[in-house]
Amino acid sequence: MKNHRQLGFSLMELLVAMMIIAVLATIGIKRYNEFSANARYIKAHDTIRTVSDGLDAYFLKHGKYPDLTSFEAMVDPNSPLVKENLIPVGVVPIDPWGSPFEGKAGKATFELKCAGDPGGSPDRPPFTVEPGKISGGAATAAPATPGQGPAK
Repeated sequence: MKNHRQLGFSLMELLVAMMIIAVLATIGIKRYNEFSANARYIKAHDTIRTVSDGLDAYFLKHGKYPDLTSFEAMVDPNSPLVKENLIPVGVVPIDPWGSPFEGKAGKATFELKCAGDPGGSPDRPPFTVEPGKISGGAATAAPATPGQGPAK
């Protein structure tokens, strides 16, 4: 009787190995997408927080908020917030998902909005920032601004 030596992998062994690789890749891609979506949400919070802090600093310096009708006007290079170095030059008025941030400021208050994750994830909802508070989003991702604005 001749002893036959196997010179490679059987088809079943290759299929099992490919299946294991496919399962691991699927789990990895899903986790990557989740971390990526969370990073975009945190970036949106940070952008809103930067402008909110700039508005609070403006209020502390001038005793009122600037009259700005849109978020885009707040981050424009000719904005008083940019000119007085209260926010950095180049803040993007578009959220990480490609939608514009919303915002307005008047003498007594301001309101900044982000539409959140367009995928509708309950972990990344829309949020609004006003003087001294954040609503609608995860408060742990970006705590409320410390400035309270003027007394009403």
